[in-house]
Amino acid sequence: MKTTKKITLPEDKIPKQWYNILADMPSQPLPLLNPKTREPLSKADMEVLFAKELVEQEFTKERYIDIPEEVRTLLKIYRPTPLVRASGLEKALDTPARIYFKNESVSPVGSHKLNTAIPQAYYNKIEGITHLTTETGAGQWGSAMSIACQHFGIDLNVFMVKSSYNAKPYRKLVMKTYGGNVHASPTNITEFGRNILKDNPDCGGSLGIAISEAVEMALKTPNCRYVLGSVLNHVLLHQTILGLEAQMQMEIAEDFPTKVIACYGGGSNFAGICFPFLKYNLTEGKNIEFIAAEPECCPKLSKGELKYDFGDTAGLTPLIPMYTLGNDFQPDQIHAAGLRYHGGGQIVSKLVEDGYIKPVSIPQQETFNAGILFAKAEGIIPAPESTHAIAATIREALKAKEEGKEEVLLFNLSGHGLIDMASYEHYL
Repeated sequence: MKTTKKITLPEDKIPKQWYNILADMPSQPLPLLNPKTREPLSKADMEVLFAKELVEQEFTKERYIDIPEEVRTLLKIYRPTPLVRASGLEKALDTPARIYFKNESVSPVGSHKLNTAIPQAYYNKIEGITHLTTETGAGQWGSAMSIACQHFGIDLNVFMVKSSYNAKPYRKLVMKTYGGNVHASPTNITEFGRNILKDNPDCGGSLGIAISEAVEMALKTPNCRYVLGSVLNHVLLHQTILGLEAQMQMEIAEDFPTKVIACYGGGSNFAGICFPFLKYNLTEGKNIEFIAAEPECCPKLSKGELKYDFGDTAGLTPLIPMYTLGNDFQPDQIHAAGLRYHGGGQIVSKLVEDGYIKPVSIPQQETFNAGILFAKAEGIIPAPESTHAIAATIREALKAKEEGKEEVLLFNLSGHGLIDMASYEHYL
């Protein structure tokens, strides 16, 4: 084990392929269903909404998928991201555990979301698509898609959950600066949005509602497709680049995690850090523990029901076999808006069902306590979403201290909180 604080890689070490965990899962998840026929979803069904190459990635069982060189070139703007030994946090906790974090906050948009925004914009561009729609909760995904669309000359409409639109004014300004068109959802520009506002003019919105509006606009706009920042298989696939980098960096550190931790909204950053390491459990019989940290007010993996459910409120998306709180679930208006999605997604839900992943739910007060401690110890103010991963890591570090047990904890710092300071102002 080396004592290096920050472990970096040269840019020529950026992975050339993404890792597809479906290739190694001994028990496959149930298929997505067509929302109208309730039959297994076909590629043709999905191509109405998504770029063809993304649909291919959604269905493939190939273990590794090549990353296009044009995508890798853009990723080199900020990748590889550093792996950091959290020695300051270790000292503050007086723990025998060794703690590492993958620092995704160094990307231009301050989060991991650009890892999939760039390839999604690329695949739409090469298909000749000129317009895209999407939703965003806290704004990280909308920001990432806005700059990715600028790279490829694509028009973008973002439906941002209204409560976040009002609470996080700088997020919408970031999107507008990058060229995205941002709408507070529910809106008056879609039929579904108008119906919501008719029944509830003060509705603060939800990710499910925003998805419905984005899907409706995509279906009604010529040469337009929809893009998603989490949940679906191709999105999780793109994020594995960060876990594959972390594997190489842990080798340089001459260390190996016993537990891997990430916050959980729809699964993108969690899959990114966890899936490449989970491969060791699936193929080599290792016993790494994987912890998904979700908010206490939106505990779909912890307390949701495993069933087929829509990914949106209007019922326009495919039916997904997943742990869910219901597609009409309206969570509390917590600051970690990116974690307020009602469902756990197809792959992660199956892995939870089969016992490979342990979900934990954490109250908001504890997460901000953890975020403040981390900021003081490591000098980085984390995003409210990321504080859930930090809080879960602190729990495990203190548990190791109590038991006198040596642990190696790896978590994903999915983003910084410098545009979320209003959240910290409320906490303080």
